[in-house]
Amino acid sequence: MSPIIIALALLGIMGAVFGAILAFASKKLAVDTDPRVGEILAVLPGANCGACGYPGCSGLAEAIVSGAAPVGACPVGKAAVAAKIAAIMGVEYDANVKPKKARVICQGGKAERVDRYYYMGVADCAAAGMLNGGPKMCEYGCLGLGNCVRACMFGALKINDNGLPEVDPDRCTGCGACVQACPRGLMKLIDETYRVMVLCKNHDKGPDVRKACKVGCIGCGICAKNCPEKAITLTDFLAEIDPAKCTACGICVEKCPMKTIKFVQEGEKIKAKVG
Repeated sequence: MSPIIIALALLGIMGAVFGAILAFASKKLAVDTDPRVGEILAVLPGANCGACGYPGCSGLAEAIVSGAAPVGACPVGKAAVAAKIAAIMGVEYDANVKPKKARVICQGGKAERVDRYYYMGVADCAAAGMLNGGPKMCEYGCLGLGNCVRACMFGALKINDNGLPEVDPDRCTGCGACVQACPRGLMKLIDETYRVMVLCKNHDKGPDVRKACKVGCIGCGICAKNCPEKAITLTDFLAEIDPAKCTACGICVEKCPMKTIKFVQEGEKIKAKVG
């Protein structure tokens, strides 16, 4: 028999054997996919923008089915898409619930902060922070180099004249891209439960904070002592407000000697004065 024919026969046999093995493995190792993933994917806008915080629409569809993401997680599709996804998931969707908005947890801009040196490197917050902790004396504060601004795909962020990120609530979709982009964790998504906030992340002792920033939390505890709802606690020299207990009475805002605590919405300030 010709060697060529033998070689072809062997190749055919090997192909058949390997094909049978692959067919068996595909059935044995197959992962069952929830049909709702495909249904939700068909409803999503298909932009694959990643604004939801997941790798494209397919990633979001899987996250919704698994329970890792809410039905209203798509900032592009908004309420109309959320309602359709809720129907697929068999849950109720309240269109009146306002989406979360980004908030900058720092007030230490050019006018309030103290700098250790003038930074002339790459316009990247992470890179600047690696150079001796960054140019600001406060190693917890915003460096203002715009990582969050560049991450926002909806034009909801800009660096203001004081060198700090500023959020446009009308454009913010609550996608969380800025939260992921900030190397110091100074961007936070908040909802209606947050009415009063401590706009500082500094855990240094009071005297050190005073040297670095005019509006940083010094951990004096005055806010906690005066809060009638006991909604404020101190952790490592930094005040923290429990939004579930806070009634937005405004006492902590008034008593804070560093003006670190602020109303989230201007309307809350008006309510506190009336109350």
